[in-house]
Amino acid sequence: MNWDDTTDATAAERLVGPSADREDQAVEAALRPKDLGEFIGQEKVREQLDLVLRAARARGATADHVLLSGAPGLGKTTLSMIIAAEMGAPIRITSGPAIQHAGDLAAILSSLQEGEVLFLDEIHRMSRPAEEMLYMAMEDFRVDVIVGKGPGATAIPLELPPFTLVGATTRAGLLPPPLRDRFGFTAHMEFYEPAELERVIHRSANLLDVEIEADGAAEIAGRSRGTPRIANRLLRRVRDYAQVKADGIINRDIAEAALAVYEVDARGLDRLDRGVLEALLKLFGGGPVGLSTLAVAVGEERETVEEVAEPFLVREGLLARTPRGRVATPAAWAHLGLTPPRSSAAGNGQQDLFGA
Repeated sequence: MNWDDTTDATAAERLVGPSADREDQAVEAALRPKDLGEFIGQEKVREQLDLVLRAARARGATADHVLLSGAPGLGKTTLSMIIAAEMGAPIRITSGPAIQHAGDLAAILSSLQEGEVLFLDEIHRMSRPAEEMLYMAMEDFRVDVIVGKGPGATAIPLELPPFTLVGATTRAGLLPPPLRDRFGFTAHMEFYEPAELERVIHRSANLLDVEIEADGAAEIAGRSRGTPRIANRLLRRVRDYAQVKADGIINRDIAEAALAVYEVDARGLDRLDRGVLEALLKLFGGGPVGLSTLAVAVGEERETVEEVAEPFLVREGLLARTPRGRVATPAAWAHLGLTPPRSSAAGNGQQDLFGA
């Protein structure tokens, strides 16, 4: 079983999951900004990328290869399309898991036009033979196609037109250094601040013809986990509630009521997140507890808890990973309105672990 596929599917089923389902993909296509001027957030990345693209246009050359890393839903695909638009070039979109053999990659590369942008999503999941072929293609715009088998096999060099590769990854650490070093420009996408998400929500509401007040946008932004994709998804669900239960106008009260129906609390935690925290606090006194034990208590797979729920809980300071297991922080007790026992390690897990 491929656990990456399992956890991706689980994340896509959650309202606050960062992965995109078909509905998200369709809506995102309509909401995507068309150029860097429309793109909200990621100020440093935008500024640096703008310089790279302007310089390439001034030279009349193709842009350097670009590597974008960061969590899902932050705009990597959108930026790849903007790169193509800014360079006036067509774009070809594929993904690492779809390229299982070097021949798959050779077929794609040999059909590229001069200056075309190739967007390779989840590039870290590409097969090793294809990855090694990509080294030469990126550096020399050439690939060697192997014809025949055994001692009679022959390598035929195939020249490629200059192109720009835009690679996207959620796990930059899994990329081998030889591949990472061949990118002329690398950027890490950061999570968004609530004020930036409010701008995203107002822009999306305008495009969706939804009337939203400032306090309603702020309420949705605060529960969007720093991710534009989640913000747009929550906006659509709140819009549905406002149209059915109210007059169609989204304000703070409507947003709070709608997101209560969908079990997304004030910090953006959903049923799975709260289930993990409640099991940790109520069943194990705040920990430390092993991941497998915690997963059994929640009724989920170990990988689901580790890959889907824990990253956000750790980032929010509600859970800590220690050598002895998972430990709840004081913020977790406060968020669920519970009082930690005096003997709990939750107050300072590291102190109890080392006897300080």
